[in-house]
Amino acid sequence: AQLSCLARLLAAKNLTADFSSFPPDLLLFFHPSEVRAGSCREFYARASRGNLDLLPRGSARRTRLLRGALSCLGVRGSRLEPQQLGSLGALVCDLEPGTIPASDPAILDSLKLCPALTGAQQGALNALLLTGDTAYGAPSSWDLRTLQDLGPLVLALNQTTLSLVAKAAREDFRRSIAAAYRSQGRSQREKSLILLRAFAAAAAAASHPRLKRSEDRECCQPINASTIADSVLFLTPEELDLCLSSDILIENLETVLVEPVTSETLKILKKKVDEHFPSGIPEKQLSRLGQLSRLYTEQEISQWSVTSSDTLAALLSPSGGQWNDSQVQQLLSRFLALGGSLTGPLLREMGGERLCNLQEEQIQQIPAEAIGTAGQLNISLCSQTKKELFYRKAREAFAGLASTPSLYYCRIQPYLGGAPAEDLKDLANAGVAINMDLDTFLALNPEELQKLSVTDVKNLLGANLRELKKAEHEPAVVSWVQRQSQRELDCVLGIGLQGGRPEPPGTASPAGPSTPASVTSTATVTTPAGPSTPASVTSMATVTTP
Repeated sequence: AQLSCLARLLAAKNLTADFSSFPPDLLLFFHPSEVRAGSCREFYARASRGNLDLLPRGSARRTRLLRGALSCLGVRGSRLEPQQLGSLGALVCDLEPGTIPASDPAILDSLKLCPALTGAQQGALNALLLTGDTAYGAPSSWDLRTLQDLGPLVLALNQTTLSLVAKAAREDFRRSIAAAYRSQGRSQREKSLILLRAFAAAAAAASHPRLKRSEDRECCQPINASTIADSVLFLTPEELDLCLSSDILIENLETVLVEPVTSETLKILKKKVDEHFPSGIPEKQLSRLGQLSRLYTEQEISQWSVTSSDTLAALLSPSGGQWNDSQVQQLLSRFLALGGSLTGPLLREMGGERLCNLQEEQIQQIPAEAIGTAGQLNISLCSQTKKELFYRKAREAFAGLASTPSLYYCRIQPYLGGAPAEDLKDLANAGVAINMDLDTFLALNPEELQKLSVTDVKNLLGANLRELKKAEHEPAVVSWVQRQSQRELDCVLGIGLQGGRPEPPGTASPAGPSTPASVTSTATVTTPAGPSTPASVTSMATVTTP
């Protein structure tokens, strides 16, 4: 709507003559009457490079744009010449289907610009290719290079066209897609899978003559270790079900699962695995399931024998794909019920969101030493109760570092969202500037934050004190400020926080500077030894805040 308004405004001010300085997207909204005949070719060539999806397909504005371009280029019938096609660019995506076979074969290169073709356009494209009168020649002569040169047009090929392509060329092309699949991102992988499915359908149509009838069922040459990788790509799920033995699958499971197989094929593979282990999948085989494991229901997972942390880590590995939360919960429950223990590497493998999905009693079962070896865990998404449980485990795990406050803080920092005010005060008065960052400060339990004094906050933030001003409108900060003396906020912090409690009339001003430019305080603090606080910290502290 904004681009449309801008286009009208420019036209009203007669600023459309020099369109070369306008972005192509904006040109899509110009009315053909605003385009001068002498420069219309350049106009439409530039406009065709815009994002046509900004105009709904079939809309009056988009139809008018194409008609204006055809009129400018002098197109009178259905045939388009190479020079005209070059000026139309992506506008060819809206041409009538009959224009495709009637035009110069160079139209195929222009059609590669189209995100998608209508069914009628795809039919016309195949009709043109079937004539053999294009740069690609007859489909029966195509090889791997030809299919690759067709690029996105391959997605528009129908079974009639594909069935004429030599089987060797089709399979070479599918192998090239499969080889590229492993290094592609998610969106590109989806396109590759679409290609693979299209070729699987064509292969099925072309391959049925090799099947023979046996006892009213179609069967084929048995799959072996040397053919299994190609078979899962090139056979239909029905053929795979008939031709693949469970023994061969189990022996070559890793080989199969690295291939970009479809969801339908995965279901057949799961069926074969279950047939091979009618009494349940042995634990040593569970770690080999990879993406197949994600097809099992919570009820099926509850029967698994998961006793080893290595097995659980293999199952949780992201290389196998995304689990549902309910599946992970069942998997962890089963592991713990069988006597398993969550180790540091396992906690790291689980990640933040899965950690927060643990039940409270499961968190309580985590050994403190596991927290100590897990590295920094993200518990920011956990409920407050679970944060407090994780904090207690971490406090126990790092108790031995309490005599070195700076090191203790580095290890305990990810868990401070569950810390009580007493422990935060101990950190603030440990005699060493810990320079808590603002994100950690804002992640503290809001109820516990309210219990901190102005000096506590000053000592916790240290060199990052001035950052607090940026967060003065955060609810927890607003509430904390309102509980403090405004005079103390001014004299101790001196960063411009407003909203504190006014002093009663006649109250003497506290001694001290009005800004935190050089605040020196002497604190002697004795804290009891134990896992909850740094042990017996007695020091003379000098804190300077810039």
